[in-house]
Amino acid sequence: MSENVLLKVDDLQVHYGAVQALRGISLEVRAGEIVTIIGGNGAGKSTLMKALSGLEPCSAGSIVFAGEDITRLPGHQRVARGIAQSPEGRQVFADQTVRDNLILGAYHRKASRQQIDADVEAQFTAFPRLRERQDQMAGTMSGGEQQMLAIARALMARPQLLLLDEPSLGLAPLIVKEIFAIIRGLQQRDVTILLVEQMANQALAVADRGYVLETGRITMQGAGQALRADPKIRAAYLGSH
Repeated sequence: MSENVLLKVDDLQVHYGAVQALRGISLEVRAGEIVTIIGGNGAGKSTLMKALSGLEPCSAGSIVFAGEDITRLPGHQRVARGIAQSPEGRQVFADQTVRDNLILGAYHRKASRQQIDADVEAQFTAFPRLRERQDQMAGTMSGGEQQMLAIARALMARPQLLLLDEPSLGLAPLIVKEIFAIIRGLQQRDVTILLVEQMANQALAVADRGYVLETGRITMQGAGQALRADPKIRAAYLGSH
């Protein structure tokens, strides 16, 4: 695994009017890592992901990606730089087919149709269930299948960094297990991942490193397994696991 820092966030702050949602977030993601951010409802996890994607403006601080300050770049330019997000709630294009969803994931790329078709085929190889559903309207698929599609659609952008926002949300336990197996497999394909997840036990199990976010602040950080074994983390987030 490379030690090169791909993403560096320094003292990031986000306000919703008079309410401060992020209170000086500093973190980094190195190339090849899975880094997870855990925290309860209202901690600011999705706000952070929106800020990194360019969907929420920052009121202070900086975001440096691949050596470039992207703090003020709009979202579509961040995709072109190499950041893609699989959003909370999946947000597939319900009235488009699976294949069309994948093609839309490559909208910004100046690639030939032959190249795009080859990448679609690569996603069908990585996600065999999507091949079976390729002509099906995305909105008619199960939640787990839609989550696979959301991840595959993001990968069609050929990102350097994949942002995964609550990939287990609303899924049955067996499907959650399958999704986390997919996340492990992505790392083996040299995909760098920043994962936001409420299911802390599963997230820390796959993560190289993790951060704990509480009320807009980072309160703890460390290796994924070390955080998973920490009594405070176990009491607050892991329950009886």
